[in-house]
Amino acid sequence: MNTLISLDELSQDSVSVSTRKYIEEDGIRYFVGDIHRRAYVNSEEGRQEINQELQEPYLSAIMAVWGNIPTVEIKSEMG
Repeated sequence: MNTLISLDELSQDSVSVSTRKYIEEDGIRYFVGDIHRRAYVNSEEGRQEINQELQEPYLSAIMAVWGNIPTVEIKSEMG
């Protein structure tokens, strides 16, 4: 079984990654199951998550757009 990965809505601040499983027979792709989507933001935490969860060449493509510095700051609410 193969996996098709797509980078949707890639911007400087975020990306949506969709994955689909498929089998290929006689040059035709047959998709299996549902599309899985995962969004990442260009924050310190988002960069850590995407580094752990996504492989090359997709990771390098995202980092080429995101650059070296996070653009989103996630503030935690502490009461």
